[in-house]
Amino acid sequence: MAAEANEEKPINQQLEELWTQNGEKRGVPQSIRRLLNTAFTNVQVSSFPDLPSGKVVEIPGDSSIAQAVQTLAENNIFSAPVTNPEASPTDSWAARYKGIVDYPSIILWVLEQAELAAASFAAGSAAAVGMGAGAFGALGAIVLGLTGPVAIAGLATAAVGAAIAGGIAAERGLGKDASAAADALGEDFYKVILQEEPFKSTQVGEITKSYRWAPFLPIEPDESMLTVLLLLSKFRLRSIPVVNDCDPDVKNVITQSAVVQGLSLCRGRDWFDSLAGKSLFQIGLPVMSPDQMVSVDANQLVLEAFILMKEKGIGGLPVVEGPEKKLKGNISVRDVRYLLLQPDLFAHRRELTIAEFMKTVKWIAPAETGLMPPITCEKTSKLGDVIETLSSKKIHRIYVVDKGSQVAGVITLRDIIGCFVSEPEGYFDNYFGG
Repeated sequence: MAAEANEEKPINQQLEELWTQNGEKRGVPQSIRRLLNTAFTNVQVSSFPDLPSGKVVEIPGDSSIAQAVQTLAENNIFSAPVTNPEASPTDSWAARYKGIVDYPSIILWVLEQAELAAASFAAGSAAAVGMGAGAFGALGAIVLGLTGPVAIAGLATAAVGAAIAGGIAAERGLGKDASAAADALGEDFYKVILQEEPFKSTQVGEITKSYRWAPFLPIEPDESMLTVLLLLSKFRLRSIPVVNDCDPDVKNVITQSAVVQGLSLCRGRDWFDSLAGKSLFQIGLPVMSPDQMVSVDANQLVLEAFILMKEKGIGGLPVVEGPEKKLKGNISVRDVRYLLLQPDLFAHRRELTIAEFMKTVKWIAPAETGLMPPITCEKTSKLGDVIETLSSKKIHRIYVVDKGSQVAGVITLRDIIGCFVSEPEGYFDNYFGG
């Protein structure tokens, strides 16, 4: 009877009473999370706004890497579902989609292959890896059959070999030293790896088999937004496709950014204001302590930052300086596009420091937000203000700093979503089983 009486109370009164019961304890009371869980359970995925463009851009699995990059760039998006060209329109979504391709991850992959090629050539000569100088030009890889399902590590070797054997390096007196060649080729090398064979023929579908980007875990329109929020926060998904069982085409894509933008529009609603008016410290953010955070020094090489992000599986890092580790900037995996798509930066990547990289990007892309200076807040900041900052500036993380500009923590979109919901026991047992 007491539970039924409590349910009859307005939600704002219930929330106020629950916060009062929490006293001075840090963190969002589990009772409030359960109340919000119920609220989000009653909201269907179909009520979520469609993409601004009104359509979902898909990339066929038989598209080349270059075509995939071009498609993402032309549509100003960072990821897209990859379709199986062999599937029929009547197949289920599991047969029709291979995964999700991510723009920054493509560039990281290309960069990784370039480094593998440089290492191969630095260890010997073109002949040592089965490609004699003069045997073929930039397009000669086709003659040797280096297209299609070739070992991935060999692709970059072929691309660099094609550039060197084609005479580009020879004209500049570089011989067969790959490290020197890759650095000095600059724009020529950039053109080879994205526009010439075998990268030009390497299909996105082939890469998804050996270089896992993101799983294709869809959700149906009649599912609840609670499931979406839990998938984005707990299971570290970046985006969730929306499909219909009877028509398995992707109808919508829900991203972390879209959810936070949606939350920012909820000011004035009782359930939102109950959390938004609390300080970060009061609701238990940041979750990670300063000694648990991974950071990079401004004087480290920018390549080291991108490698570290890939190894740790994180999307960004605070850039610090000096023994006191004062916050100087932020570098994210999305910034890797400047390294590859700016030939001058790519040509000097092995000696380019993070500080130099950030200054250059700020000069060529002054509208870039959050790189330098980074976007920050304090432990006394209100959660609602932080949500508004992330939404308006279209960034994925904000750094908590103390009075001395030292990093006290980081707050990500996942952390914020996690403030509103928690996983009920056994909630996903059937979801993943199906």
